[in-house]
Amino acid sequence: MAGAYDDRDGKIWLDGKLVEWRDANVHILSHALHYASSVFEGERAYNGKIFKSVEHSERLLKSGELLDMPIPYTVEELEKAKYEALEANGLTDAYVRVVAWRGAGEDMGVASAKNPVRVAVACWEWGAYYGDAKMKGAKLDIAKWKRPSPETIPTAAKAAGLYMICTMSKHAAEAKGCSDALFMDYRGYVAEATGANVFFVKDGEVHTPIPDAILNGITRQTIIAMLKDKGINVIERHIMPEELADFEQCWLTGTAAEVTPVGQIGEHTFEVGDITRDVAESYEALVRA
Repeated sequence: MAGAYDDRDGKIWLDGKLVEWRDANVHILSHALHYASSVFEGERAYNGKIFKSVEHSERLLKSGELLDMPIPYTVEELEKAKYEALEANGLTDAYVRVVAWRGAGEDMGVASAKNPVRVAVACWEWGAYYGDAKMKGAKLDIAKWKRPSPETIPTAAKAAGLYMICTMSKHAAEAKGCSDALFMDYRGYVAEATGANVFFVKDGEVHTPIPDAILNGITRQTIIAMLKDKGINVIERHIMPEELADFEQCWLTGTAAEVTPVGQIGEHTFEVGDITRDVAESYEALVRA
């Protein structure tokens, strides 16, 4: 599937029924467009099975709850919708995007309790998120923006509005020839990339930021469990930016990113070493099992 995302053949599941791709539209006065009242999930299907699908559906409902936006579907109904969308588009290996938002209604100010919460599921073929960086190692810029305090945003929600600084930071990174950008958090600790969690290797041990100001990614949790099963010590802790010089390997994790090696962050370089390659290969085997 190619072309602009609003001009394609196929079906999108929208508010309980499958509609033609080009007809899956919303009104210009949808609350989400003006006030970011929107949450979403990004998922991948491998060989016809959506990896960690139920966990993603559960998180979507939790995200809606955190935004005071109750989503009018159960986990079971969301699961059915996702597989209906895959089948309608004839896809077995695909990216699956589930989004819920406050639509147009009686409210058009900050408050929106009277407006309906709408839900859609779209899916399409999507290769490696970082292109050939998945093999060579991604190059990351250092973002000028900081991940905010959990006292200012619901960090456990996968909410559209929280990605504003991600878009700006990734644009700035790409203008410098980088694949992505690494955030620090409001305290100055290493946080995450614009759409992926980060891991580091030093002396055979794996270090990763505590998710106390970032989203605790489902892929992140999967990789931590995998590493522990392999007998590799995983240390979740606050990481200072000056420590980047001491790490030997680095990788990113996320549904879109899967496991992507990192070759450079700012002035710091990393090897695509044995642990990184093993994790990437093991994750690929797991999702296709």
